[in-house]
Amino acid sequence: MDSNNFNQQPVDQSVQQPAQPPVQPVYYQQPETETPVSVGDWVLTIFLTCIPCVGLILLFVWAFGSSAPKSKSNWAKAELIWVAIGIVLTIILYAAVGATIIGAANSLGGF
Repeated sequence: MDSNNFNQQPVDQSVQQPAQPPVQPVYYQQPETETPVSVGDWVLTIFLTCIPCVGLILLFVWAFGSSAPKSKSNWAKAELIWVAIGIVLTIILYAAVGATIIGAANSLGGF
């Protein structure tokens, strides 16, 4: 008996796994990041929106223009939604108050 073959076991060729194809690396594209809007810029933005006509015009420019950062654009769109809600609620309030005044005047015989 040969001493070199003493610890070797016979290999069963039928049990071996087939070779796996090489794995291709997956590359992910990083989302484009923009510089955050500074606190000073937000202070100026909020101040400018407090000016009645200028603020409304600037909200439309920031919301639908291409030069504003994405965060400011989203904020301006949200502000425009709140402005629209405020206008609708104001109209409803004035209509309710007006109807109440007209109803009170009719009951007193004024009209």
